[in-house]
Amino acid sequence: MDDRRARWEAVRLAAAGCQDCPLWEIGTQTVFGAGPVDAGIMFVGEAPGRLEDESGQPFVGPAGQLFDRALLDAQIDRSRVYVTNTVKHRPSVASPGGRKNRAPKQSEITACAQWLDREIAIIQPRIICCLGAVAAKRLLGKDFALMKRRGEWLESDIAPHVLATVHPSFVMLQRNNAEADWYGVLVSDLVRVRDRSLEIMA
Repeated sequence: MDDRRARWEAVRLAAAGCQDCPLWEIGTQTVFGAGPVDAGIMFVGEAPGRLEDESGQPFVGPAGQLFDRALLDAQIDRSRVYVTNTVKHRPSVASPGGRKNRAPKQSEITACAQWLDREIAIIQPRIICCLGAVAAKRLLGKDFALMKRRGEWLESDIAPHVLATVHPSFVMLQRNNAEADWYGVLVSDLVRVRDRSLEIMA
């Protein structure tokens, strides 16, 4: 356990100085993953937002707060899971009100791949849950169709049990009843993660 923590800390420090893509020039800091280094469940999102960029912690902004609520409703303890992103610096563009988030480019995803791969290699999660299409395509292949295969348990070399679901930010973009409906979809998929973890980690 101490050796795993030391290896994780070494990778985190190396990632903090990463300049392999232009995002380091516009981001405040690297936002590395957080959680127990022996976590059985890993959640992989897309990229940091403004509050993540400022704090250096993943999933602490509005989407992170919705994610926390969904975890609570699914009876998953966030303190016992590992949470990270596909890209470790915030992708953003200038706007009249400051900078606004944008989707990461493929070149940025490719440049950042080493850090996510090393996190997975150190944590060795039994379950990986991809939050959104960016994470799913990065880990399951560029042709992965999220809306067709969402909620399925998938075979993969990266972990024994992999499932992809919608990103919390997608839920937040919905209007009227659609937001509640998609929140229910997210929670139901997280319940599948919880149930599988109880089956294989009991």
